[in-house]
Amino acid sequence: MSETGDEPTAAVARPARSAARGVAEWILVVVGAVLAALLVKTFLFQAFRIPSESMVPTLLVGDRVLVNKVSYKLHDVNRGDVVVFTRPEKLEDPSGTEPEDLIKRVVAVGGDTVVARDGVLYVNNQPMTEPYVQQGAGTFRLDEAVTVPEGQVFVMGDNRENSQDSRYFGPISTDTIIGRAFVRMFPFNRFGSL
Repeated sequence: MSETGDEPTAAVARPARSAARGVAEWILVVVGAVLAALLVKTFLFQAFRIPSESMVPTLLVGDRVLVNKVSYKLHDVNRGDVVVFTRPEKLEDPSGTEPEDLIKRVVAVGGDTVVARDGVLYVNNQPMTEPYVQQGAGTFRLDEAVTVPEGQVFVMGDNRENSQDSRYFGPISTDTIIGRAFVRMFPFNRFGSL
């Protein structure tokens, strides 16, 4: 017994964690994080960089958007959605330098008829109000009405005068859509929903 009347306290020795065990734990953490990131990118969300001016003023060259890859497994594609899709085979890239994926806005879905008259886009004979189209720009090169087949959509860039879209390569299959762009993440001063 000690002079204070307390029981003597023995120092408790903790077993030293081996360096090998610490390294193994860090490797597991890193591998787990990489696997989680791959799963999220493959099945849920993916970031894309805007490579061209076809979506100005909504998206500028260099903007980064986040794409929801699950949304169209839960519901249909809607008019007005901004979608990322696989580059159509009809859109040739002889240089091999163009991006494999494109981003455009859905203006018509399966069963819709789309045409442009005097620079105004009509869907099912109704003129479309398109506040996202660049001020003063009209929709041209769509003089003949196109009826969109079921299972396909008609896509156009918001920069109608500088966009290779369904006016050039026709409607695209919904199976080629990677997902719906729903937020502009970068640059931070332009952060916002689409």
